[in-house]
Amino acid sequence: MLYYLFTYLDQEYDLPGAGVFQFITFRAAMAIIFSLIICLLFGKSIINLLHRKQVGETIRDLGLEGQAQKAGTPTMGGLMILAGILLPVLLFAKLENIYIILLLITTVWMGVIGFVDDYIKVFKKNKAGLRGQFKVAGQIGLGLIVGTILYFNPQVTIKEKIKDPLVVQEAQAASNSSLPVYGQAEKSTKTTIPFFKNNELDYSRILKWIGPDYRKWSWLIFIPIVIFIITAVSNGANLTDGIDGLATGTSAIIGITLGVFAYVSGSIIFADYLNIMYIPNTGELVVFIAAFVGACIGFLWYNAYPAQIFMGDTGSLSLGGIIAVFAIAIRKELLIPIVCGIFLVENLSVILQVSYFKYTRKKFGEGRRIFKMSPLHHHYQKLGYNESKIVTRFWIIGIFLAVLTFVTLKLR
Repeated sequence: MLYYLFTYLDQEYDLPGAGVFQFITFRAAMAIIFSLIICLLFGKSIINLLHRKQVGETIRDLGLEGQAQKAGTPTMGGLMILAGILLPVLLFAKLENIYIILLLITTVWMGVIGFVDDYIKVFKKNKAGLRGQFKVAGQIGLGLIVGTILYFNPQVTIKEKIKDPLVVQEAQAASNSSLPVYGQAEKSTKTTIPFFKNNELDYSRILKWIGPDYRKWSWLIFIPIVIFIITAVSNGANLTDGIDGLATGTSAIIGITLGVFAYVSGSIIFADYLNIMYIPNTGELVVFIAAFVGACIGFLWYNAYPAQIFMGDTGSLSLGGIIAVFAIAIRKELLIPIVCGIFLVENLSVILQVSYFKYTRKKFGEGRRIFKMSPLHHHYQKLGYNESKIVTRFWIIGIFLAVLTFVTLKLR
């Protein structure tokens, strides 16, 4: 909203300094500052309010050192994260941008699902929370919305660089500019493949066997892929939220990484220099991800060990959903196994543990385990590692994965 106000003041009254709101970098900086202020200034009040309402976490007896002491710690702290994201975005982003609209829908949608789950756990005294099939149904519903908008909305486009030197020379001469020359914006189901020189994959080509009109049916491939990614990443973030500061810090690292990719993908100059896909209007997502990172860091102030508040599913499902949709929007979803490697390993540890337990119980009459406990961070707790050490080492691995993700820009 402030963007529109200062744009009006700049155009109508030539207000000194108002034009700075045209710069994405300035608005992103303001978004991260405001999100930090919201979380840091109001965090203590939110914690006290949740204490008064007796919104405390019920801790299962996992046989882990220090676990019992966490009982009663306020949960639903994800509301703080949601406020830290939504308010700065509403203030500083271009709200007509389709990608911003999509991320706002994602934040609210996943926040509501997580809130309902936390509400059932806390106020209905049901430790199981929202039944799994309803969570999955909500994730699938969001996937359908996101996939449909990304596939059919005319504002979601890419631009291909023109490679004919004569056409490029004529266009640059006509515009008196040395900028790279791109064709018209067009709808596409292309995405980026890491570590390959000609690193673009068109999902529609999977259906090429259908015939000449195969592109008309590419939504049959694209939308299910979107659903799968959103479900997998949001569940991964949810599983990672098991010890103080782990999901929050990991999400901040991922957010910074994706923010850089959004900035270079939305800039015609950087996209040309790095030889990556140019996606018009995605630069605005930098404002959103700045608020996201600010909210994560601000929440971490209270969530670091020993945590004064837990985010609950209100926060973890939202963080995972935002990361998934953001990566899909900037056509970097195939980088998720790298940049979200912590989420992936946490997911896999649970899948392997459950699958192996069921298999051995059927074959040998007793269930056996691969890990002492899953998700993976609990395995290290069982080995006697301190929570802070586990979290710090996971963050270090997350930073390494972020750097490896940046390397894919040039290593092909």
